Amino acid sequence: MESKKLLNKKDLNAIAFRSMFLQASFNYERMQACGWAFTLLPGLKKIFKDDKDGMKSALNRHMEFFNTHPFLVTAIAGIIIAMEEKKEDPEVIRAIKVAIMGPLGGIGDAIFWFTLIPITASLGAGLALEGNIIGPILFLILFNLVHLPLRFGLMHYFYSFGLQAFDTLKNITKHVQKAANIIGVTVVGALIASFVRFKLALEFNVGEKVVNVQTEIIDAIMPNLLPLVLTLTIYHFIAKKGVAPTTMIWAIIAFSLVCSFFGIV
Repeated sequence: MESKKLLNKKDLNAIAFRSMFLQASFNYERMQACGWAFTLLPGLKKIFKDDKDGMKSALNRHMEFFNTHPFLVTAIAGIIIAMEEKKEDPEVIRAIKVAIMGPLGGIGDAIFWFTLIPITASLGAGLALEGNIIGPILFLILFNLVHLPLRFGLMHYFYSFGLQAFDTLKNITKHVQKAANIIGVTVVGALIASFVRFKLALEFNVGEKVVNVQTEIIDAIMPNLLPLVLTLTIYHFIAKKGVAPTTMIWAIIAFSLVCSFFGIV
């Protein structure tokens, strides 16, 4: 017979809401551990209401190293708080938490950093570049229309199924990550063509005709070729050579100023 659940919707929503502050106490020793323990606190207080030693052990257990994607953390919270409620073996709880947080980090990167944020930010940025104040507002609305239901929905779903949800998550992880990566790469490719501007202003005379290098040579070979080359060059230095993004930003600014001064672009 299934044991009666202690936590109600209000408790689960409180945990999901607190998860928004997961990285407020981020540090390089335990990463998100402080925020993780803070996230679970409403549930732990109810589960260990009359067990101070159990509460102390649970908090110590969840103050250990923790790091996952901040937008998908409620999937882990749902499973772990359900296991805490059933008083599962602490070592099993620890092992499940460690096993899930890595794969969810990869899924979250693919879904949010590589797909959702580029799409919503590009829509908002397109309006903002035209001087429309709705741009940033649109970005926040579109992003949170996906983010908030997902954050709270995952909390309730994974709590309901508890450890059984771990098997489901394990089975779909690779498929979700692969699909999100494909979409993300497609979106980034479209954004390169739309937002990266790099055109040459060079011209030369062929007899009486003035030939524009950009429009009559480069674009004839492949439109948006230079933005693609510039993007791949930046990617090479950051991803392959380990150059800091800030360094690349300053290098792009310097390169742009020099090219503009000599009339190259």
